[in-house]
Amino acid sequence: MPANTWVKVVGFSDVERHSLNTLFRLSDRFVPTYALWSREQPAQPNVILVDVDSYEGTMELESPLFNPHVKLICVGKTPHEKAWRNCPRPVDWHALVNSLDELFLPPAALDFDLDFDADTVPAELTPIGRKLVLLVGLNRDDALYMRARLSLAGITDVEDVDTAAIASERLAQRLYKLIVVSLELTDADPWALVEALMNDDAHTRSVIVATKAPTWPAMEHAERLGCAGLLEIPFTPQQVVDLIRRI
Repeated sequence: MPANTWVKVVGFSDVERHSLNTLFRLSDRFVPTYALWSREQPAQPNVILVDVDSYEGTMELESPLFNPHVKLICVGKTPHEKAWRNCPRPVDWHALVNSLDELFLPPAALDFDLDFDADTVPAELTPIGRKLVLLVGLNRDDALYMRARLSLAGITDVEDVDTAAIASERLAQRLYKLIVVSLELTDADPWALVEALMNDDAHTRSVIVATKAPTWPAMEHAERLGCAGLLEIPFTPQQVVDLIRRI
């Protein structure tokens, strides 16, 4: 059964809610499978659908707890400047579903006979509504902690690997928006890996280094390489949250 793509719905009339629930129910046989998000769900929503003409929608958008990392689709008279997509009323439900599919359905690969090198592996196409994260060299507890913190920020597509060798294989197959590298990595020089990641002009990504023994030289080195930051292990919640908000 496909994993659900959670949609947080704020506002809307009873009739519109019924239409949305019908669309979600019909999607359960396809990919993506959309489902109505609630606070009882273990994951954060993948997208927020807001009725900007409603009181609830206004409060949601003005809330200090509003998560800017989650894609926002707004429905109503006044377009919202931070919305990924604005839809007028009456709602074109077909167009709305197409907008969701544009975010979460991987585009079909084009059948071109390109002259790739024999050892070149094309990167996997990634829906723009999802941010992929790779954790490299963190122990199990630290990886679980990072997964939890990222999930709270609405980032749920997280992979963790033990070695630089496995990380290299994953990087050849997928496009990651954030990579966290442990400076206690054992099978390779972690700084060499970080430098290679930062010098890869073909891909736009953020890199964070994490270490149990932070030093000023390490912080300065991370800054010189262009890293988004350095995390101290054991993790400090506020430091982790602050760094995630920069991504």
